[in-house]
Amino acid sequence: MNRMIAMKHREILARIRSFAPALAVMGALFAGPAHADKGFVNWINNFYPVAAEAGISRDTYVRAFRGVSEPDPTVIEKANYQPEFKHRIWEYLDSRVNPYTAGIGRDMLRKHGRTLAAVEKHFGVDRHILLAIWSMESNYGAVLEKPDRLHNVPRALASLAYIDKKRAKFARTQLIAALKILQRGDVAPEGLTGSWAGAMGHTQFIPTSYLLYGYDADGNGRRDIWNSIPDALATSANLLAKNGWQQGKTWGYEVVAPAGADNYIGRTKTLGEWQKLGFLRPNGKGFKFGKDRATLKMPAGANGPAFLMTKNFFVIKKYNAADSYALAVGMLADEIAGYGGLQQNWPRPAGTLDVKQKFELQERMKALGYYDGAIDGNFGSGSKAAISAIQSQLGMQPDGKPSEALLNALRR
Repeated sequence: MNRMIAMKHREILARIRSFAPALAVMGALFAGPAHADKGFVNWINNFYPVAAEAGISRDTYVRAFRGVSEPDPTVIEKANYQPEFKHRIWEYLDSRVNPYTAGIGRDMLRKHGRTLAAVEKHFGVDRHILLAIWSMESNYGAVLEKPDRLHNVPRALASLAYIDKKRAKFARTQLIAALKILQRGDVAPEGLTGSWAGAMGHTQFIPTSYLLYGYDADGNGRRDIWNSIPDALATSANLLAKNGWQQGKTWGYEVVAPAGADNYIGRTKTLGEWQKLGFLRPNGKGFKFGKDRATLKMPAGANGPAFLMTKNFFVIKKYNAADSYALAVGMLADEIAGYGGLQQNWPRPAGTLDVKQKFELQERMKALGYYDGAIDGNFGSGSKAAISAIQSQLGMQPDGKPSEALLNALRR
C-alpha cells in the first residue's frame, strides 16, 4: 500500500513539474500592469493545467491571452439582457421580421444566390431559412463591422468563468473549445472575436458547436465563419441537417384556432387530426403533409395568433432554444421567400403601433426633417429624440414614445 501511495505521489509531482515551465512563463507574461486585476490574472494562470489536459499547447495559451489583464467589463451586463425572454412576442418580432430585414434578405439572396443554391443542394436546408438565421445572428454580417460590438472570445469566456458562477461551467467548456479552434489555425488570435458568450462569426456559433459543425465550403482548408460567407452559411446548414432538418418541408403553419384552442396548447397531433379539430390556415386551406406531426403554440395566449409547429421548428431551436427565436426565423424566411407575412393580429395594447405603422411613423418624421436615421422600424435614441421634438411642437407630452395618437397627428 505504501509503495502504491509513493508511486501516486511521484506521478502527481511529475505532472506538476511538467506544468511548471508553462506556469513560470505565464507568470511572467500574465503578471499584468499595475492596474491589472490580480484575481483575474491568477485565474488565467491557474486554468492552464486544465487547458493542457485538453491538449492545448503553452504557445496557443500564451497567444490567446497575450495582453489580457482585466475581465471584460460588459460581459455580465450583456449576460443579464436576453431579449428573447424580456420583450413581448410582438415587440421581439417587430424588430426582427419587418420590411427592412426582409428587403436586405432578398438583396443577399440575389448577391449570394449561387452559394445559397449550392449549400441548399448539398445539405437539403432551405436557403431562406439560412438567410433568416444570418439576419438574426449578425444582421447579415453588419455586426462584424462594428468593433464596439465584438469581444475577444478567450477574454470574454474567461471573464464569464471568473465572475459568473451560474455560467462558469459553460464558459470553461467553451474556452477550451475556443483554444482548440485557435490551435487548429482556423483563425488568428486577433480574429477570434464574438459575442459576450463566445458566439462567433456571421452565423454566431459558440465554440463547441463550431467544432461539431464547422464546414469548409470554399475549399481553402480553413473553416472561417468570420470572413467566408460560404463557410458560415454551410456551417449553419450542417447544424440543421445533422439535427434532422426535413428537406422540402416548412417550419410550421399559422392557423385560425377554433374556440377552446388554448386547451390544446403544447399538444402534438398529426396535421390531419388538427384539421379535424377545426384548425385551418387563414386562407381556409388544409395541410399538404397530413400525416406529419405538429405541436400547437400560441405565443401570446388565447387572444393571439396560433401556430402548428412541425419538426423543422424544433430543429431551428437547436440554434437557440427560445420559441420566439425559432418563430422569428421561420416568419422572416417566409417574408424573404415572398410567401407573405402574418395574417392575424397580435393583441397589442391599445394605442400602440404595429410594424407597418412603425415604418410609416419613421418615414413621416424623416420627411419633416426631424429624423435622419434608417427606416427600419426600430426606435433607438435617434427616433426617440425625433419623437420628443415633434411631440413638443404639437403640444403633446414629450415622452419620446411612438404611438397611434402621434402617427394620426402627423397624418393630419
